[in-house]
Amino acid sequence: MADYELSPASEDGPRGGTSRPVRVGLIVCLLVICIMAIVIGYLGYLVWAQRSSGPTDYVSGIVLGRCLSFTRIARPELRDKDCKKILDAFKSAFVSKDPCSITREDYQPLINLTADPVPCDKSLFWSRSKELVHEYTGIQKEMFTLEDTLLGYMGDGLTWCGDPRTSEIKHESCPHRNETCNSTATYVFWNVISQKFAESACGTVYVMLNGSRDTPFSKASTFGGVEIFNLRPEKVHTLQAWVMHNVEAVSRDTCSGSSIRELKSIVEQRKISFECYNDYRPARFIQCVKHSSHPTCRALL
Repeated sequence: MADYELSPASEDGPRGGTSRPVRVGLIVCLLVICIMAIVIGYLGYLVWAQRSSGPTDYVSGIVLGRCLSFTRIARPELRDKDCKKILDAFKSAFVSKDPCSITREDYQPLINLTADPVPCDKSLFWSRSKELVHEYTGIQKEMFTLEDTLLGYMGDGLTWCGDPRTSEIKHESCPHRNETCNSTATYVFWNVISQKFAESACGTVYVMLNGSRDTPFSKASTFGGVEIFNLRPEKVHTLQAWVMHNVEAVSRDTCSGSSIRELKSIVEQRKISFECYNDYRPARFIQCVKHSSHPTCRALL
């Protein structure tokens, strides 16, 4: 075999091996392939679930898929969570049970499997401002609403219940909460995880309220009835409220309004400091992306 003399690489080119841009491209391609494989796996599960067990596996498929995507993609530091066990614990809380008699204890095994602590000063509560608050945390990813935690993400927007006569999960014919049916599976779930979210909060916590409603703060809301009373004064030193007003709507209440004064009184009675800001500027910028021609937004920008 003849020997060949290799000329030295030029100063402008690679000095051997694969060039850095090519390596970066390969890494990106591998990441894309991995993400596609996970997504395809979720879709495959959903198809399998519906074909093998009928339409009642609709909720199971979504809950499992969300658990996997959250713990493998959105929050990979939680990859050690066993989503199959989490799904089983979720179903065991209400499957084959009276849909109006679910207890907090029914969800305790699920809670035990899904610890997802939020860093201090990063808990963001909300009431009647769901769309805006999640637009905000979608950009400011260091802040966490309940729906930005594992259990909140899994259950967001879903309804479910069981029936003593079957082991199937229902989602279309579940009873609504009323005087005779107060402990529905979905209602108890949100109360339990809302309480846990509040109990785990620390440092300064925040709440986004809707000042375009007559009462931005209401004791009938989850925040006013559950979360505010489960903040722990030994861990939380300040509650900061952001009273946001819809750009094209009438401002019905502000930080000086009656319902906010009631909130302030409750908070301070619990030995927590209270602060309030009308139209918190970073969130207002998000609103003005959709209404850039509005006079209040032109003045802001």
